[in-house]
Amino acid sequence: MPKLSLIIPVYNVQNFLSRALQSCIDQTFKDIEIIIIDDKSEDESLKIALEFAKKDERIKIFTNEKNLGTFASRNQGVLRASTDFVMFLDADDFLPLRACEIAFCNIQPELDLLCFDAFVHRVKIKQFYHFKQDEIFTQKQFLEFLTKQKHFCWSVWAKVFKKDLIFKSFEKIDMFERLCYGEDVLFCYFYFMFCKKIAVFRECLYHYEFNENGRYENKNKAILWQNYEDKKRSFEILKTIKNDFCEFNEKLFLILEKEIKGLEGRL
Repeated sequence: MPKLSLIIPVYNVQNFLSRALQSCIDQTFKDIEIIIIDDKSEDESLKIALEFAKKDERIKIFTNEKNLGTFASRNQGVLRASTDFVMFLDADDFLPLRACEIAFCNIQPELDLLCFDAFVHRVKIKQFYHFKQDEIFTQKQFLEFLTKQKHFCWSVWAKVFKKDLIFKSFEKIDMFERLCYGEDVLFCYFYFMFCKKIAVFRECLYHYEFNENGRYENKNKAILWQNYEDKKRSFEILKTIKNDFCEFNEKLFLILEKEIKGLEGRL
């Protein structure tokens, strides 16, 4: 029986998907399920996924009836997960061999979220968050901790989520909201609302690949515009719960507003 679900949204990633899937198959911790949500890919992505599924029965493939975007596709994966714990993997990234083993060894009943560090591939390979030590926080302590980090820890990667708490967050937000950009902060922020204890670890459990066609590096005007529109929409949704974490909201919104203005300057 699987004990950990890996969810991979897939859309036109034929050049990277094999590496991502192979990194899942090769995990030292074998009690996993690998859930692929194909968002109506127009390249060979689905064909590649099907070939891998023939080799490994842990791979489960689902295809959206129409293109839903990254946010809704990830959420579709959560609905199909059969385990209590969920990790997300973007199809152009990959996992180190012991990622699932280390993650599962650190799962404790009282912890609602596990946050790990990640390697970021750009000109050089570097650690992203640079957590100084392993720590356990209350919700309030964690939100304050976030505001002091160089990079806000709100990406969905390099984390372990509880499925039942994700379902609770769906009560507050439309899980089918069509978003391809800025969706990580929206997902994580609503999830944080239901966390009582959160653990942070120095260990790197993820390889994040910057590429020129990726969401953050892409200079295509149409993609930049979609990025801008999606992040504005995420910002609007977050404002609907501004009274829940007043102090944190103020700091968070300043950062989001700065990022949105930066996108405006690139349009």
